[in-house]
Amino acid sequence: MTTLSVTDPVSGETLSTLEMSDVDELVAAARLASPAWAGTAASERATMLRAGAQRLRQAIDELARLQTAETGKPLADSRGGVEAGIGAIEQYAELGPLHGGRTLQGARGAADWMVRVPRGVAALCLPWNDPVAIACAQIAANLVVGNTVVCKPSEKTPLATAEVVRLLGEALPAGVVQLAVGDGSLGAALVAHPEVDVVVHVGSRRTGREVAQACAARGAKAILELGGKDPMIVDAGVDPAWAAEQAALGCFANAGQICTSVERLYVHRDLADAFVDELVVRAKAMKVGPGADPATEMGPMIDDGQRASVDAHVRQAVEAGAELRCGGAPLEGPGSFYPPTVLTGVTPGMVVTEEETFGPVAAVQVVDSFSEALALADATPYGLAAVVLTADMAHAQRAIDELAVGTIKVNAAFGGAPGGAASPHGASGEGFGYGPELLDELTRTRVVHLEAPPG
Repeated sequence: MTTLSVTDPVSGETLSTLEMSDVDELVAAARLASPAWAGTAASERATMLRAGAQRLRQAIDELARLQTAETGKPLADSRGGVEAGIGAIEQYAELGPLHGGRTLQGARGAADWMVRVPRGVAALCLPWNDPVAIACAQIAANLVVGNTVVCKPSEKTPLATAEVVRLLGEALPAGVVQLAVGDGSLGAALVAHPEVDVVVHVGSRRTGREVAQACAARGAKAILELGGKDPMIVDAGVDPAWAAEQAALGCFANAGQICTSVERLYVHRDLADAFVDELVVRAKAMKVGPGADPATEMGPMIDDGQRASVDAHVRQAVEAGAELRCGGAPLEGPGSFYPPTVLTGVTPGMVVTEEETFGPVAAVQVVDSFSEALALADATPYGLAAVVLTADMAHAQRAIDELAVGTIKVNAAFGGAPGGAASPHGASGEGFGYGPELLDELTRTRVVHLEAPPG
């Protein structure tokens, strides 16, 4: 029996040991359940999803505790993520029965229309940074359109997702949603399985390329949300203290381990000194510690490997001429802790400006104009999201028109209406990952032409 150990990023101790799954068995069960599930009325599928969401609501505290134990994130953040995931299930339960095709204007005496049909078996390969919220949304979207699901959480954070799948499964027929426990090799086998019809991958750019190639080889659908190198532009004329508050949130929330974390800061020279001073004060004041401590504002990195990668980016920047204003070294003692870090004087070509850091690092470059900031912000193969802080609505409109990203947030580091969806640009992925548009991605279109027989 092959096992997988789950480690506490705070203590470094083993939280749990799980038996690794058999991919062939899981996919076979999903394939067996597929016809009946696809044939279930959309309203009935939605009713079962609502029942599953109610089970999750009754277990919010336990799910949040599990997620904090395996990710290290503050308990309040974990609870917020669980609530967001349950909300996504309820939202898709409402959207599913409304999802359909459209009628076409054909010849007189004939009927023409387009319908949406399930793809079949869906494989979900999901990340460790917000496991419950992402799993809930992706599972629900697939189930409500009639796909069966094999869900593989990250090997670093399978515990809370396992409980989500168990609780949802109590409200669903056998084989409709299943958990795949394993490492990257198991994920690769799942993605390449000939009986998997659609793959949703949220994770690294490198793995995303491998997923895309495996799916292309057999004609399966791939939906990819990959890495980002998200910029924040701080325009002249904004309050530097407020801008620093937004930057601290964007750079340091969840220890910088959010898909849309701010990784590059382009700050107008007019307020750069005041902005950096405020940002350093906020960084130094943040309470870093175990997520279970109510006073904690920022927990650890997911593991020592990720912490070492972040530290390498920082050290390379300093060696190349950047100035370390605070942080910049792993914290002593147990746990994968890294402090909020502020770098100034960063320049294009440094690793910290070119590659995804995915850690609590604010990398500041001073610019002389909004046009310069836009050009630098767009000088990347990535295109996930961007933030623009400006009091000039003409500048805001320029950013909306010109930045090649899937999501643009003006005057807020995070936020957005429920149901929003964006298609990542460039190296950041392909396809809608959320919102009503995801339901189109997870289904096929069938065109129907109907005429009465002669006679």
